[in-house]
Amino acid sequence: MSYSNKDLAPIARSARLWDQWNYAALWVSMSLCIPTYMLASSLIDGGMNWWQAVMTVFLGNLIVLAPMILNGHAGAEYGIPFPVFARASFGLKGANVPAILRAIVACGWFGIQTWIGGFSLYQMVKVWVPAIADLPPIFPASFGLQTGPALMFFAFWLINMFVVYLGIESIRKLLLFKAVFLPVAALLLVCWAIWAANGLGPILSQPARFETPAHFFKFFFPALTGMVGFWATVSLNIPDFTRYAKSQRAQIIGQAIALPTSMTAFAAVGVIVTSATAIVFGAPIWDPVALAGKFESKGLVTFAMLAVAISTLATNIAANIVSPANDFSNLAPSKISFRLGGYITGVLGVLIFPWKLIADPTGYIFRWLIAYSSLLGPLGGIMIVDYYFIRKKILFTDEL
Repeated sequence: MSYSNKDLAPIARSARLWDQWNYAALWVSMSLCIPTYMLASSLIDGGMNWWQAVMTVFLGNLIVLAPMILNGHAGAEYGIPFPVFARASFGLKGANVPAILRAIVACGWFGIQTWIGGFSLYQMVKVWVPAIADLPPIFPASFGLQTGPALMFFAFWLINMFVVYLGIESIRKLLLFKAVFLPVAALLLVCWAIWAANGLGPILSQPARFETPAHFFKFFFPALTGMVGFWATVSLNIPDFTRYAKSQRAQIIGQAIALPTSMTAFAAVGVIVTSATAIVFGAPIWDPVALAGKFESKGLVTFAMLAVAISTLATNIAANIVSPANDFSNLAPSKISFRLGGYITGVLGVLIFPWKLIADPTGYIFRWLIAYSSLLGPLGGIMIVDYYFIRKKILFTDEL
């Protein structure tokens, strides 16, 4: 049986083109997404004030940075992706277990993020073509799927698949574009919030609701665990990206300067803007798609929805396509390429009916999927101990 193909084979050093700014762009791009924007909401709802929530996000991402860099070392050193790295700890065939476990999580998130991106396109089109909301149903009632949102969902799905078809270099360029475009959009949103709420004072004046330090810490430690778990799965498959690094310094510096800072900054944007919506509209609006619907200007709604769509596309490709594409390729390297693995992910992402999961997110997203993701942590621990303490960072790639 063949255990390799051109997508799983080690990347030659001459072909490793990612510098620290590419890794910084990777994390700026992946961090600037709707779940990050809404991340601090649960913390504030739980009783924290704005700075406690933002600092919890920062600390959680500072912690997850450690396994991110540690697991990234093998990718940068040997040019190998996650499933090949996993073979060192779990065996040539045994590596399929952690790889497919990781892939299943990614397929779930891919479907959900694709629905979010498609719905933002639907909101944008509806502003200009209101008739899209009244299209006759074409799906069975049991699907729970309206025609307009469905068309935009499949359109956005096709865009994702086209990026997969173009390959890893197109993904790198998409991440760079988003890393420039989205911070500008976020800054404009903050400026609007400060202007609409007549300054930062009213926005940041809400106190914490904990009666004693003991009450605070009872909430803080589970919340911190949740923040660490947000990127725990990517810390497992980070070699899928660090294999393109020009050097170890590139992946370490790039990740260190961008992961904690961009996650914290965008969570802070969410806090500021949402606090402003409570003042402007009388109730907090945490969902940026719902917020955009409050604006009367067609141009403003279009810009906002375009920003959401681009944000979701780049995050979806990087976080939810690259890893499972390699993981599925690892199942049968002679038959499944990176591109075909990406297509498999796309099909499975549709088959989970993400619009139903979004309609009732508590059971699947916030219980099963996040809990399931956190259970992958031990796999990362095994790989780190094996690589650093047992193998002393020495791998024989021909044997892998």
